[in-house]
Amino acid sequence: MPQKVDIRVSPQMAQDEEQFKKALAQKLNVAPRRINAYQILRRSIDARSRNILVQMQVNVFVEEPFQDAYAFSPALQKVEHARPVIVAGAGPAGLFAGLQLIEKGLRPIIVERGKDVRNRRRDLAAMNKQGIVNPESNYCFGEGGAGTYSDGKLYTRSNKRGSIYRSLQWFHYFGATEKILYEAHPHIGTNKLPHIIVAMREAIEACGGLVLFDTKVTDLVLEGDTLKGVMVNENEQILADALILATGHSARDIFELLHRKNISIESKPFALGVRIEHQQALIDATQYHCPVDQPRSEYLPPASYGLVSQELDRGVFSFCMCPGGIIAPASTTEGELVVNGWSPSKRDGTFANSGMVVTVDEQDFARYGFTGPLAGMQFQQMVERKAWQAGGGKLVAPAQRMTDFVRNKVSNTLLDCSYLPGTNSALMSEILPEEVYNSMVKAFVSFGKKMKGYYTENAMILATESRTSSPVRIPRNEDSLQHPQIKGLFPCAEGAGYAGGIISAAMDGEKVAGKVWEYYQD
Repeated sequence: MPQKVDIRVSPQMAQDEEQFKKALAQKLNVAPRRINAYQILRRSIDARSRNILVQMQVNVFVEEPFQDAYAFSPALQKVEHARPVIVAGAGPAGLFAGLQLIEKGLRPIIVERGKDVRNRRRDLAAMNKQGIVNPESNYCFGEGGAGTYSDGKLYTRSNKRGSIYRSLQWFHYFGATEKILYEAHPHIGTNKLPHIIVAMREAIEACGGLVLFDTKVTDLVLEGDTLKGVMVNENEQILADALILATGHSARDIFELLHRKNISIESKPFALGVRIEHQQALIDATQYHCPVDQPRSEYLPPASYGLVSQELDRGVFSFCMCPGGIIAPASTTEGELVVNGWSPSKRDGTFANSGMVVTVDEQDFARYGFTGPLAGMQFQQMVERKAWQAGGGKLVAPAQRMTDFVRNKVSNTLLDCSYLPGTNSALMSEILPEEVYNSMVKAFVSFGKKMKGYYTENAMILATESRTSSPVRIPRNEDSLQHPQIKGLFPCAEGAGYAGGIISAAMDGEKVAGKVWEYYQD
């Protein structure tokens, strides 16, 4: 059996295999030559003091053969003639549901309104270069869902939904580096994630599953209170006794469809705000205690941060922080502006960006005249339309320097920015709900005290970050995970209000697929 060792070393030693092996040998009081191999199980950076250390847990093989702790052999099988299950949405939840269905001996039919990765890229280029929004193919809709172009963060605290480690193993199996299995905050990178998503889809197809692009669910086929299939693209029918509804947080037409058919949905709180961008060198300096005009150590990754505050009885917090990243347009329809952030795998860009958002709930929705199950969605749309108008169209984002945001002053000049469609000076107080804006004003000043240099005129704020989670919850039975009104309808993941991010969505997809298998046994 390998010996499990907890060890703290300098960042330089952590990357020098020979020196690190000597450190392990010293820790175990053995000669380095007796160590045949080692395998990292956990790794994190402790930057609380100027003496930055890398903290690791390692399996060490002393005069014994190597045993891979990450060995993973999924039970994929041929299912082309098996009982079908419709999966609406080819995001993380839909793909992981498809893989689990195959392991259970069922045939997934995954229907995706958007395009495959290759063709989707053309529509993303049109958004960034021409300000054109294709409502069916964008940063939210298409192969891999919003996750494909949302940085590839694989960190979640939602361990009650399933096995985080198993989800990471799947990503590793399809091409992600081993690092995602042991890093404290694993990350794939937007440049690498599309290839992994394609590999997942190809595996599903090789087993006999179907993945249909440009195929939008437009109605449900019901027999009384029992699901029998779906209508796609208005006039084509696909039949199956179960539907995993994993359409994501931006599929507003699905919320409207369910509401129109008197199938219960509920308005839910979410978070809304802006995206803020600093120079990465500033974030490195604040987190690694180094001069802002000098590069960080080559042995350290670009620094990240997490900030949270309670202001005016509201939670204000950073969301989806992207070191070395880019701000991108995430709108799904003309006339509404949404921004998001992502990073390449090396996180080597000039800028660091993060969402900065404030919690909003039913009382806020009602204050602006929105009530009922679609109130949160309508409130969200209101803010996104104001942002579009303030930007002037073509996905140009309203922007403001951070200090001007706090002073409620239009910025005379704007900084260089990673957001390709362009920016336009505007007052965020005229875009954001008053309660959100006032809470953020106080939070920025507070964050500047917690994190030296954070509150600065050399930071840009863009609106609006509004798709943090679904504004709607689709109810489901706690045990069967079926909708309480409709047999065979399985609400799933972010769009149904049960996940927030790639891994939690993936876990929920697997969990729901397991319940579909149980349903088919009855």
